[in-house]
Amino acid sequence: MGRLLLILLAGVVIFLLFKQARRGTRPPPRTPPREESMVACKVCGVHLPRSESVLRKGEYYCCKEHSEQA
Repeated sequence: MGRLLLILLAGVVIFLLFKQARRGTRPPPRTPPREESMVACKVCGVHLPRSESVLRKGEYYCCKEHSEQA
């Protein structure tokens, strides 16, 4: 009877240690995407994020070809 309690207690301790170890390995929470302003291409009017646009002479374009057309 004493061995059974000892084995049961060891199992509970191992389970709690495993549970504690898993708690520390969770991935960090995802950060929400930041807002970015949209601009329109001067040639075709397509709206795209400012960081993906081509800026030339103060005007925004959707691609290099459109910036060269204008």
